[in-house]
Amino acid sequence: MSVARKIKASISKSSMIRKMFEEGAAMKKKYGADKVYDFSLGNPNVEPPEEFKKELINIAAEIIPLKHGYAPNAGFPETRQAIADKINREQGLKLKADNIVMSCGAAGALNVIFKSLLDPGDEVIVPMPYFVEYPFYIDNYRGVVKFVKTNEDFSLDIEEIEEAINENTKAVLINTPNNPTGKVYTEKNIADLAEMLNRKSSELFKSIYLVSDEPYNEIVYDNVFVPGILTAYKNAIIAYSYSKTLSLPGERIGYIAVNPDIDRGNDLQNAFIMCTRILGFVHAPALMQRVVARLQDAKVDVAVYQKKRDLLCEGLARAGYKFAKPQGAFYLFVQSPIPDDVEFVKMLLKKNILVVPGSGFGGPGYFRIAYCVDDATIINSLPGFAEAFKECS
Repeated sequence: MSVARKIKASISKSSMIRKMFEEGAAMKKKYGADKVYDFSLGNPNVEPPEEFKKELINIAAEIIPLKHGYAPNAGFPETRQAIADKINREQGLKLKADNIVMSCGAAGALNVIFKSLLDPGDEVIVPMPYFVEYPFYIDNYRGVVKFVKTNEDFSLDIEEIEEAINENTKAVLINTPNNPTGKVYTEKNIADLAEMLNRKSSELFKSIYLVSDEPYNEIVYDNVFVPGILTAYKNAIIAYSYSKTLSLPGERIGYIAVNPDIDRGNDLQNAFIMCTRILGFVHAPALMQRVVARLQDAKVDVAVYQKKRDLLCEGLARAGYKFAKPQGAFYLFVQSPIPDDVEFVKMLLKKNILVVPGSGFGGPGYFRIAYCVDDATIINSLPGFAEAFKECS
């Protein structure tokens, strides 16, 4: 066999998101892009802020020695310090540059984190629904995923997480604002999680790490507050990306941040740096590091996404669909009118509407809509959504 058995098996159960995205590309060629309503991929259609364009031009014109040469594996000290300063302002902490490691987006950050933390057989607890790539990231390093249910409103079920913890537990992985639900965990929900993890860590005489995947940290609506994970829990690690904050998914730039009082902080820092190198990332993109260092207070116009959210929610509610209005990110997780979400997604496909079955996120009976698309796509898709709902009545 030319391909590793493990990879061949992984391909067969690979991301439904990508499969639907590829299906959409084929349909657009066949029917025309304006006749296909593709909500499959969370690919931001909002342009980066003007500050980004200005700084990119400025840096491109500046004379900087070895501008395109190798950077330190952990990233440029000035970039890491700028990020630490922002986190300190927002969360009242005392991070230094050494508490930051630049990464190739949040996906790169999570792979570095799990490569650094996991021995074979170590368990990572993942609340459902979850981002579809998490099991692959954990399995990359022979970790074991322990899925747990969330509450009906998609908040963290602390008792479920506690019940899943044992002597093999190395970490709990959360994602807030959440993909696919748009849920933002409340300050109390996070505080309750931190209290329980502290207690279980003491009982088991080990450090249980809380890894928080936060690429949508600044895409929130209606003045919803996103609690600071680093403030809430000593053994917290953040994976962050500028993909959504600055609308730069293709530039692959993000970072890892840790609480300055985290257990065995020096060992972790050295592990993150080494794993960045040996996983083949070497370091985060040098040019983007220089740009984001100057853009710590910049972000896309979130009001644009809020308008899209409201447009979609109003249209689907009129058609009879049930859902919880997203508090953040740019996804809507909708209850399928029939129990079989995969079958209903096929029904929508006949209306040239592409969404992703909730089963792929560990949320059967739902489907996910990525509404980071043109307003016209949302508006023109609504009759098809309504027709599909009626056909299930």
